[in-house]
Amino acid sequence: MKWRKPKTPTSTTGAMLLRDLLDKKHPLYQLAAAIDWQVFEDKLGTFYAEEIGRPALPIRLLVGLHYLKHLYNLSDEVVVASWLENPYWQYFCGEEVFQHRLPCSSTTLVKWRQRIGAEGIENLLKETLDTARRQQLLPDKEVERVIADTTVQEKAIAFPTDARLYHKARRALVRLARQLSFSLRQSFERLGKKALWNQSRYGAARQMKRAGKETRKLRTYLGRVLRNMERFCGPLKARQAKLLELSRRLFEQQRNDRGKLYSVHASEVECISKGKAHKRYEFGCKVRVMTTNKSNWIVGIDAESGNPYDGATLKPGVKQVERLTGLKVKEVYVDKGYRGSEYHPEGVQVYISGRRNLGARLKKMLKRRAAIEPVIGHTKHEHGLERNHLLGRVGDRINAMLSGCGWNLRKLWRELVANPRPSLIT
Repeated sequence: MKWRKPKTPTSTTGAMLLRDLLDKKHPLYQLAAAIDWQVFEDKLGTFYAEEIGRPALPIRLLVGLHYLKHLYNLSDEVVVASWLENPYWQYFCGEEVFQHRLPCSSTTLVKWRQRIGAEGIENLLKETLDTARRQQLLPDKEVERVIADTTVQEKAIAFPTDARLYHKARRALVRLARQLSFSLRQSFERLGKKALWNQSRYGAARQMKRAGKETRKLRTYLGRVLRNMERFCGPLKARQAKLLELSRRLFEQQRNDRGKLYSVHASEVECISKGKAHKRYEFGCKVRVMTTNKSNWIVGIDAESGNPYDGATLKPGVKQVERLTGLKVKEVYVDKGYRGSEYHPEGVQVYISGRRNLGARLKKMLKRRAAIEPVIGHTKHEHGLERNHLLGRVGDRINAMLSGCGWNLRKLWRELVANPRPSLIT
């Protein structure tokens, strides 16, 4: 199924144009002129049909809203509401005159991301790099030497405890039974709520035996409801059957099992330990980040499922950089987590921190490896990489790449503030 292609813009005769009202030296005004919006029409136009269905919203509007969302680290709801109040945002998204109505519903952004997927979102990241190269901010030589590192993109879930997971899974099964008009022998709504409260209070008081007893109660309640559903429930849809499967998996998993379930609504979440003193475990997915060695442009970023070894993310990372830039990577600078030459890509020199007997140039370049750490920190706190609210593994990849777009756009923003481009002021 495809969406119908957007309508052509209506005439604006008699209205005051935004380009005559706005400050042409404003960075957003110049960014709107620097980005090649026709690229998105060409590459993302394949997701639209000619004469089928309701006309879709302009592609530039949806791309621009996603750029603004991660440039300012906003939610879907806030970015749509703020668009209505900001004439620079409207001009950036392709409007010629000031609009007094919301451009779309926030759910439209969700559906658009689901439609184009991670491969479509990668075009947004590629265009930020192409824009930097057109403005002569990213020389081709810089792409030959990159820095690689990994971080954790946490999922928007509560900290997983056995008691809370048992309680949530039981409540999800009770809701499923109501949807199916299926009468359970006992729902344990009142008893489950009481047991969860007691468990949390006993845990806070360090009365661990009593807390453990309440946790076992919650597991028993889950098992009873689960067996009731499995024995007497009729045919189920795929999503409903998956809930039963996840509940059974949660009920049977043990303390020392691998591949444990940490969330009922986000089953893809993994437990990752990066050796942080203040946060021993993080729950989400691993993200590989690759930046240029000199100017810190993000030339590659993507989420990796399965909590792979850091070295195993190097080959796909180099391929992504070459795919986005069209240039060959010659040198990669990494930390000691990438040890193991069997993981290194062919034809690329990999330099690991702590290596000795290097020349002055390589020592200087390797010392620059730590420059990727603040890039990751800013990308997390200012561009949405810290906590991912998008669903599934595809949502992990989309959020990671859009966070990279936000970082590159912020670098373009700072450059245009410091040195406005006369060619973009028309």
